[in-house]
Amino acid sequence: MYKLDLPVDYKEAAAIERRRLMEDQRKSRIFNSKCRTIGVDLQAIEQQVRDKKEQEDYERKRSEAFAADAVRNDKISEMLEKRQAQDVRALNQALNDFRSLHQQPDGRREFDLYDPDYLKKDKPGRVSDDDPRCGISSIQKFEGEDLNNKARTKFQQEQLREWSTQQANEKDQARRNQDEADRLYQLKMRELDQRGMELEKAEDDCKRAINMATTDYNNALARERNERERLKKQQEFDDNMTEIANHIFGDTLTENPAVAQSAFGPHRVIPDRWKGMSPQQLEAIRKEQEKQRLEKQRRDQEDELREIEHARQANANARAGMLLEREMDRKHKDINREMADENRRLGLEQESHKQYLEKEVYTNPPTASYFMQFNTSTR
Repeated sequence: MYKLDLPVDYKEAAAIERRRLMEDQRKSRIFNSKCRTIGVDLQAIEQQVRDKKEQEDYERKRSEAFAADAVRNDKISEMLEKRQAQDVRALNQALNDFRSLHQQPDGRREFDLYDPDYLKKDKPGRVSDDDPRCGISSIQKFEGEDLNNKARTKFQQEQLREWSTQQANEKDQARRNQDEADRLYQLKMRELDQRGMELEKAEDDCKRAINMATTDYNNALARERNERERLKKQQEFDDNMTEIANHIFGDTLTENPAVAQSAFGPHRVIPDRWKGMSPQQLEAIRKEQEKQRLEKQRRDQEDELREIEHARQANANARAGMLLEREMDRKHKDINREMADENRRLGLEQESHKQYLEKEVYTNPPTASYFMQFNTSTR
């Protein structure tokens, strides 16, 4: 028989209640994800950040290297395509030239079958009445074709006679009309000639008076002009003699090189007084030009050697790039094959492990009451 009338221990009850409250507060802190604080490994995270940056740098450099190789390969491919296009264009041009020179349509064996000018070159069916090709079976000439030959000939002769008579009458009438017109024209011309002679006589009298007055005026002008020309020639003669004397005794004809010296320095000259360079200066210029020619020839040879070396380097780089690309393709194929084998092996292992778990480990599946006992306490 149980004893149920035991006195209540208030101190123990208070401790139990305190622990219950602390447990409730602990649950509220632990089960609330917003208030819970989880510690992390700072060194591991920093190491992961450094590893990630190194991996990104490596990937970036690798991408840049692949991009540079791709650009170089694209340029090489473009050059090869241009060269191929040029070769194809030259081959097509040579083919077209050969066809235009040696394969004309009129040189073919069967050209006479489709010659567009065949009918123009062919003879007509009948050239004349005596054409030997027109036999009985040609259906080009028949006996008795021109049965009305005599009547037609007589009619043509009468028509020709009438035409000749009509033309003679017309010529006689035209001659009579022309004679009458010529007579009237002669009468009109005599009348015009008489009036012209009278007008010409009056005009000659007037011109004679005008010419006499003009002659007197021109003589006075001529005397005045001759005097001015004489004075002008005398002045020009004096000026020319002075200019000749100045040129003869001046620095221009005496070839004095001192007059070309400039006041700004011995290396400068006055252009309008300069007489040309001395033989020593010309020789120095020729030597300098020869030196420049030799220097240019040397630079051209160096440029030619440099171009040859560049071409050789480009060919070597292209060959190396192709070999490297083939090697990378082989490596990628090997890696893909290894990854496929590894994935196949892992798949088999995963399948066997899954079968092991399903058949050996997970033989006693848990019920809902098993999961309900979790997360009920903070301990």
